[in-house]
Parts: sequence; structure tokens; C-alpha cells
Amino acid sequence: MGRWEPNARTRLEQAALELYVERGYEQTTVAEIAKVAGLTERTFFRHFADKREVLFSGSHVLQDLLVGAISASPAGTPPIEVIVDAFAAAGELLEERRAFAERRQQVVSAHAELRERELLKMAALSSAAAEALRDAGTPEPHASLAAEAGVAVFRVAFERWIGNQDGPRLPDVIRETAQLLQAVVAA
Repeated sequence: MGRWEPNARTRLEQAALELYVERGYEQTTVAEIAKVAGLTERTFFRHFADKREVLFSGSHVLQDLLVGAISASPAGTPPIEVIVDAFAAAGELLEERRAFAERRQQVVSAHAELRERELLKMAALSSAAAEALRDAGTPEPHASLAAEAGVAVFRVAFERWIGNQDGPRLPDVIRETAQLLQAVVAA
């Protein structure tokens, strides 16, 4: 194999997900993932720290998109609107990768270790969102409350979206779920 392999990261992600769904996460080795992708284990470890990270490597992209959307929001916009709009913008990314997101969620849901990793990534997302809100001038505790509410809305919306293949787009489900939260709080 050559030193540089085109699309190695994507090939590894696809191979891993295929094997995780087919054989199970715990039964799949890094060597098998690399083999199916037509790459070496060394190449795998150039892209991912471990076999879990294949499923979570996009979280930094989601976080960057979320923080960017918060930073770009107009001054004076209520924090909860900022966060819902930011998560809806981030939802566009997942909408484009729906098939991957559905299969990924199938694997994550089936393993406690992966569900725990998912919770850690969501906590990091909330912290980054709260920091971005504070940087944009939102005081505490408003920034933290809005960020935590946004993550809760995102998680519930994501579950609703994944479970409804013919339903609305994820950004629309995020906005609808935020309205449901507002109704719950107002009741």
C-alpha cells in the first residue's frame, strides 16, 4: 500500500460502522476494520485514537458549527433562541449524513460504553455552547441554562428524528422540540 491513501478516514468510518452493525461493536477489532477498508492498522491509528472514536470523531465538527452559529447570532437575541437556532444549523450537518447517523445510533444505543461516551460528548458540547454564549455577552446562569436546555432539546429531537424516517428534517424537529419544551415550562 502507498503512503497516502485517498479518503482513508471515510473508508475507515464506513468499514467500522459496517462491521459494528454486522458483527457487533465488541466483536470487531481494529485489524478487521483496517482490512475491510483496505488499509493498515497504522493508518487507522493515524486517524483515530481507538475503535470508539470512529463513532465520535465528527463531534468536533458539530461543536465548531454550533459555536460558530452562536458567535454569528445577532446581538440582543434571547439566549434560548440563539441556542435553538445554532442546534438547528448543526442539525443540517446530520441531515446530510442521515443514513450514517441512523446506523451509528443503532450501534451506540446497544452498548453502555458507547452511550457513556455519547454523554461525555454531549457534556462537552454543552460546555462549548455555554462558553460561546458567555463570549457573546450572555451572563450566567443564563448561558449555562440555555446551553443545557439546547442539548436536551437536541437529544430529544435527534431521537424523534432517528425514529421517523419519513418525518420532517432534523432542523425542523429541533425547532418543534424547542417549542414543546417552552410549552412544558409554561404549563
